[in-house]
Amino acid sequence: MDTATTLSILFVYYTYTQQTLKIVETMAEVLRDRGFEVILAAIDFTDPRYADRFKKFPMPHPYREVVGMILPELFRKTGDIRIPDVVTEREYHFVCIASPTWWLSTNVPIRSFLESEVARRVFKGKRFAVAVICRRYWRHNLHTVRRLATGLGGAFVDGIHFSYEGGQVRSLLSLISYLGSGKYRQRYLGVRIPPTNLREYHLVAARTFANGLADQLFIAHGSEILPGVA
Repeated sequence: MDTATTLSILFVYYTYTQQTLKIVETMAEVLRDRGFEVILAAIDFTDPRYADRFKKFPMPHPYREVVGMILPELFRKTGDIRIPDVVTEREYHFVCIASPTWWLSTNVPIRSFLESEVARRVFKGKRFAVAVICRRYWRHNLHTVRRLATGLGGAFVDGIHFSYEGGQVRSLLSLISYLGSGKYRQRYLGVRIPPTNLREYHLVAARTFANGLADQLFIAHGSEILPGVA
């Protein structure tokens, strides 16, 4: 490959509350400033068995909708998704998967993408990184994405996770409160709750991680400076 060519990076992600998008956009900004071409591809969850749960925000019935995804997650189900054309209309030098955790594991839309034939074409012979956005549990999600993408022929480079504040119970109450109201509250059901979602220090960590990826890509492709990099 001609290392004088600007390297291209594809971000594939799913988001409902737009928290994952915050991480993706933060990393993309850093990488663009470093001279990379960055393309964002949001997976659209279209499966009629599940998609209605995520059509509205806030959720009218957050307990019902969240608990209703336990069985699909437990049995590692896949579903119908829509993959943006930008994923397949060209090849990329590097791929980053941003995956929210649903009930301990990889969410259904991202799992569905990683088990698709499209993903096989995207990852074959490509280096990739993983970013996990979660309330508490991140290891199984990150390991699952890494395993599936490696099985498609990808080469894992690095991974990072971003966990919300609070312990197991209070962080769940905080998230349910936010999903049902779209607002940040100090108390829910009479219990004092921590702030949910990403904080500024998460975005700082995302910028640091993106700079580290940029450094590794420069070294891997034998170029310290690409066009547009001062």
